[in-house]
Amino acid sequence: MTTFRKVAEGFYVAPQLEPDDFAEAAAMGIKTVINNRPDGEAPDQLSDAEASAAAEAHGLAYVHVPVVSGGIFPDHIAEMKTAIEAHEGPYVAYCRSGTRSCHLWALVSAVREDPDSLIEAAARAGYDLFAMRPFLKEIHGRSGR
Repeated sequence: MTTFRKVAEGFYVAPQLEPDDFAEAAAMGIKTVINNRPDGEAPDQLSDAEASAAAEAHGLAYVHVPVVSGGIFPDHIAEMKTAIEAHEGPYVAYCRSGTRSCHLWALVSAVREDPDSLIEAAARAGYDLFAMRPFLKEIHGRSGR
């Protein structure tokens, strides 16, 4: 079973989900699964179509916001924001290790949340976002908060 790591109330990140993980997500009360892996990134990953079918089989909403490792751009952040706003939580977002998903969560959340709080929440979940601090602060500053 994949470990779901809580980064915020109603938001989890995880490494690659397996078919059984969708049942676990539903049992935990998760409503939406966000897949941040591009198809074909690894031979053993579920494809977008397979993950979508697994989510549907367990009554979960599913969104594919593929991001190449090390390549998060503004359009990815906008797509992640839309995925969250257009679907019901709680959410689990996943990629190979959970890192991209955690970065995307923080980048979307920085508009309304204190960057240091986001970094601390990520650290509690096992992810190091400290190098992103200047960018998170910039996003937070632009929000007018």
